[in-house]
Amino acid sequence: MPQSSTVDASTEATAGSPLERGLTVLRTLASAPGGRLRASELARATGLARSPVDRIATTLVHLGHLRAEDRDLVLAPRSMELSGAYLRAVALVDLLAPSSEALADELDESVSLAVPDVDAVRFIAQAARRRTLSVTFSAGDALPAEVCAPGALFAAEWGPEEYAVWRERRRDPDRSLLAVPPPPAVDLPAEEAALARRAAVAREQGWSVDDQFIEPGLVAVAVPVRDTAGRAVCALSVVSHTSRHSAASLRDAVLARMQRTAQQMAQALAAGAPGASSDPAPAQQRDTSLDPKAELGPSYLQSLARGLSVLAALGSAGGGMTLSEVARTTALPRATARRALLTLQQVGYAAADEGLFVPRPRVLELGYSVLSRLTLGELAQPHLAALVGRIHESASVAVLDGDDIRYVARVAAGRIMSVNITVGTRFPAYATSMGRVLLAGLPGGERTARLGRITPRPLTGHTLTDPAELRAVLDRTAEAGYAMVNEELEEGLRSVAVPVRDRSGSVITAVNVSLHAGRTSAAEARATILPALRECAAAITADVALVSERTPIRIG
Repeated sequence: MPQSSTVDASTEATAGSPLERGLTVLRTLASAPGGRLRASELARATGLARSPVDRIATTLVHLGHLRAEDRDLVLAPRSMELSGAYLRAVALVDLLAPSSEALADELDESVSLAVPDVDAVRFIAQAARRRTLSVTFSAGDALPAEVCAPGALFAAEWGPEEYAVWRERRRDPDRSLLAVPPPPAVDLPAEEAALARRAAVAREQGWSVDDQFIEPGLVAVAVPVRDTAGRAVCALSVVSHTSRHSAASLRDAVLARMQRTAQQMAQALAAGAPGASSDPAPAQQRDTSLDPKAELGPSYLQSLARGLSVLAALGSAGGGMTLSEVARTTALPRATARRALLTLQQVGYAAADEGLFVPRPRVLELGYSVLSRLTLGELAQPHLAALVGRIHESASVAVLDGDDIRYVARVAAGRIMSVNITVGTRFPAYATSMGRVLLAGLPGGERTARLGRITPRPLTGHTLTDPAELRAVLDRTAEAGYAMVNEELEEGLRSVAVPVRDRSGSVITAVNVSLHAGRTSAAEARATILPALRECAAAITADVALVSERTPIRIG
């Protein structure tokens, strides 16, 4: 979409504004291993002084986009409200991903969807095959246009402006967040000529091949998916390895099927023009009882908070928003919303066309690929740590695995007497609080079938083994929304668990607190442990909803 507007962003957006600096901090964290850096490292990496970094961090932590863990600053799932704005606004994934997943199943090869991002190619969906030799990219990852098959397809439509941006990036490869950064330019005119030749071939034949450009052994074929105006709005790629295919044999094997799928995708675009997702990621509930400026004083950057609310709002409407709509959605004055939009245009995160503002694919670099890779255990871990710090008892998260539960996250309390359990530990579901929560969360028929094949055996003198009584306990657990098990798994061990749900409301995991029965009575556990446990589960549920907006959460 052209970057035109009724105002000149270069004259009205202030370089180095709090919003621009805040976006730099988020982008820098997104490029760090695990999305984690110390404030001093962040200052060095961004070139900002420590004082503004601290103020930006304070603001982003308050907004929930970052977490402070010891001396580290860590990207938090709520930042996906920003980085996911593009995917929510255009709905390409909603319309096209089912076809790409069906193609991956049919071909038994990895299939990707990518969109043009000026001088780069940015992935928006991936249907990967699990193999020892495979290279896959996550949604949000970007590749230089010159090293991949989709890049030649998009470059076929480039003009002088796009080539100028490409030359600028090639002179300084570190300026972009790229999954595979290009080497320093040696002969830029020759590289540009080679890209132009590949683009011309792609324009003529209607498809493009990557013959180990990204890395040795990787081959790919890409075809364009066009809108009703004939523009390549997306590229469909099939990726394989030279142990299975040469570039030529892959093309021969998959091209015809890919072209049919691309045509089906074009028809899907025409039938359901991209618009806002009908199920946008929910914002986490935050305490708004205090004015953050009054609470945090000068450490809180109100203009940064307002600017980020504008970016998040752009993801709430398909087809773009007018300035008035942005101001109304964010409850900001028009002048404030206008300044934020101009800054977002200036840094490449928004575009304007005929008075409508839309997010651009580049917003995905604000941590989408890092956060979308998080497993259930990784999402839960910080919330477990906060819970343990609050109640001083050990806490865990587990999933149902066959007839057992399997621990995927755990934080132990620092006590002399504690329960020694590690991630990966398995216990019979029927005798544990998390197992009962998970069994109670199954649909009725599945729960009945599961109980029918379980033969409970006594693990202690307190273990419930009667099938009828176990069914009754699960019914009460489903109704009450929690389970408490007293010394049924081990003598002296009491535990209480509550469910964690996915976006549809189904129970996907459980979180529990385990404690010594002699230290806390069942009544005390209900009064003091259960409310804190429910708050922890609600926080994990909110993060799961954010991270799994486009793809199912990985258990890990």
